[in-house]
Amino acid sequence: MLMVSRARSTQVVTGLGLAAMLLLSGCGSDKPKPAAPTTTSHPATSKTTAPGDKKPAAVTVDVDNMKFAPADATVKVGDTVTWKFSDSVPHNVQGIGDRAMGINSPIFDKGEWSYTFTAPGNYRYLCSLHPQMRGSITVE
Repeated sequence: MLMVSRARSTQVVTGLGLAAMLLLSGCGSDKPKPAAPTTTSHPATSKTTAPGDKKPAAVTVDVDNMKFAPADATVKVGDTVTWKFSDSVPHNVQGIGDRAMGINSPIFDKGEWSYTFTAPGNYRYLCSLHPQMRGSITVE
């Protein structure tokens, strides 16, 4: 009986390990992946650029009072958007649709999360905890 119990335990552990590997590996795709987001814990900085200066800009979206402010922003390719979380309830930033798949922040009560946009287009997003909170980033 002890041998059967050990064999069954080994099967269960092996099965759980395989399931965890499959969940962590995700699905493959032939499409190029968007740039990896970065998480920051320092205050957002705003950069100004002189005419003809091609340095990336930084845009800040405040997440407070159950809304994104500004809800819509326009940036250039290579610019970074930082969402600054300071509401009394937790929020996140979750991309809507294939183009915005890489936009996927952790859940925050306080703090910041940044994403650098590397391709032009319109990127829609929402807070998955409060789907009425929506915004978009237009990348030129």
